[in-house]
Amino acid sequence: FFVHLTLLPRLSSTDELKTKPTQHSVKELRAIGIQPDAIVARADGPLPDGVRRKIARFCDVPMENVIEDPDLDSIYAAPLVLHDQGLDDRISCRLGLPAVQPDLSAWTERLARLRNPTREVQIGIVGKYVELEDSYISIREALIHAGIANDARVEMLWIPAEAVARDGPEKHLEGIDGLLVPGGFGDRGIEGKVEAISYVRKRKIPFFGICLGLQCAVIEFARDRLGLPQANSSEFDPHTPDPVIDLLPDQADVRDKGGTMRLGEYETVLKNGTRAYDCYRADRIRERHRHRYEFNPAYREAFEAAGMVVSGTSPDGRLVEIIELPDHPWYVGVQFHPEFTSRFLFPHPLFSGFVEACLRRRDSSSSS
Repeated sequence: FFVHLTLLPRLSSTDELKTKPTQHSVKELRAIGIQPDAIVARADGPLPDGVRRKIARFCDVPMENVIEDPDLDSIYAAPLVLHDQGLDDRISCRLGLPAVQPDLSAWTERLARLRNPTREVQIGIVGKYVELEDSYISIREALIHAGIANDARVEMLWIPAEAVARDGPEKHLEGIDGLLVPGGFGDRGIEGKVEAISYVRKRKIPFFGICLGLQCAVIEFARDRLGLPQANSSEFDPHTPDPVIDLLPDQADVRDKGGTMRLGEYETVLKNGTRAYDCYRADRIRERHRHRYEFNPAYREAFEAAGMVVSGTSPDGRLVEIIELPDHPWYVGVQFHPEFTSRFLFPHPLFSGFVEACLRRRDSSSSS
């Protein structure tokens, strides 16, 4: 069963939906031996019957298999729109599958909570590529999922890390309920991220660091709490006297960058009684990784003596996967990418916990 998704542009001069691009794309598909069984037409509004008939006639599909996919207030409404037009039933029928009425109550309930939240929270995201929000689309969607789980709308403030370094953190972070520093590569904007993390750590504002965000948190903590003012990652400063983030010794001689990249899903062992353990409610988890540099284990004892808790490690205990500050309302850094596994119906527990902590801060600020 071939479903062809196509765009119907609207010609502004005549206020008319144009079907010619759809006809042409179907012609090209036929040239390689593919005849669409259904056409899902993206448009800025509902399809008039005349347009639907025209597509059916010129593209040789039944009129009932021309499915409209109009602009919606949320992408998560799209499955319900397609279901209401019977697309799932037609696919099942054609493939000889039993006709089963899906239970969409959970999806519908989540969508209602997305559209009508009872609370609101403001989270700053300090990154390198924030001018294009889609650079962090997985982060954005994971925060939306977590907001729904907490019956809240998450307002995201996209803050360039270089602006924080230039103007100081207070100008950009004052009034936020939480800070998230996402992953990335390269040294541009690093000092702005470090300053932002220092700002929220000292003011007890919830913080969530992901991949590079964890590494920046480690650098900030080393400089301020361990008395190592030149602490850095050897990625950013190869000559730093205190490489608290570094390549592991067995990676140092690998010349091919891909050879040092830790890619894919790996297991993490969690420490009981920590915030990470409370979120996952499990002893072991599996998460996706994409990084090259690691927390330097030579400094682990000093960090723990200064109050930082390593709440997640690789099964052999060699690699630090999660860090926390127990005397902070929410201060968690992870070396992996939890945003990749968050889903509309199943928000990631770390994101849900982070948003919950941000809401607690907002509630306490409002009542004080």
